[in-house]
Amino acid sequence: MISSIKMLLWHLQGHTAMMMGALRGMGTLWRYRRETLDEMYRIGAQSFPVVLLGGLFAGIILALETGHRFESFGAKTLVGHTVALGMVRELGAVITGLLLAARTGAKNVSELGSMQLSEQIDALRANGEDPVRSLVVPRMNASLVMFLPLTLVADISGILGGMYVASTSLQLDPSFYWNSAMTGLRIKDIVVGFSKPLIFGFFIATISCYFGLATSGGNTGLGRSTINAVVASSIVVLAIDFVFTKVVWELL
Repeated sequence: MISSIKMLLWHLQGHTAMMMGALRGMGTLWRYRRETLDEMYRIGAQSFPVVLLGGLFAGIILALETGHRFESFGAKTLVGHTVALGMVRELGAVITGLLLAARTGAKNVSELGSMQLSEQIDALRANGEDPVRSLVVPRMNASLVMFLPLTLVADISGILGGMYVASTSLQLDPSFYWNSAMTGLRIKDIVVGFSKPLIFGFFIATISCYFGLATSGGNTGLGRSTINAVVASSIVVLAIDFVFTKVVWELL
């Protein structure tokens, strides 16, 4: 138990130090613009199908669960509003964060961990190159840029998935569903829903890059680092969502 706490504190200290170094290196965006654009493509275009399907099925499930319960007391017209609010405020950002914590986070650990094990990171330092600025910052900047549009994809696909259920299972007119969904959203809901991806993207990128650079112990260590990064990123996404939601409800 004590050793686990010590290990947790050690990782927190290491991640905080690397995170501060990455923040200081954000001014090197133009220098590493090509690397940043490459990472934006990998995060955005290559993750698009996964996020699209994740959001779609989340909206379908949400509409099914709420629709039949609303129908039992004559309030099935609230399905559009409920699905839109649930996707925009909560599920869109959280599902995107969890999916990308697994996909993008694992990719970052695999790439940086392999470089660490093959001593490429040491070679960069020997040549006077800061691996945090050249490897971590482009991934962090790309995540900050791409998580928001991917969350928008999840939101829209979820609302459309709910529309399919509403029209086929609940016999609601699609235009009525859409109007209910759009009129039920407030500016506050949109701001809250689109603020979370920026925070999620930042922490997923820095956590996964940290575990990649801290990899040791060969292939076994690389696998362990990948698991730790995905688990830690997923827990952080859920914890931030809880804190963010609680603070917003108390302030707004």
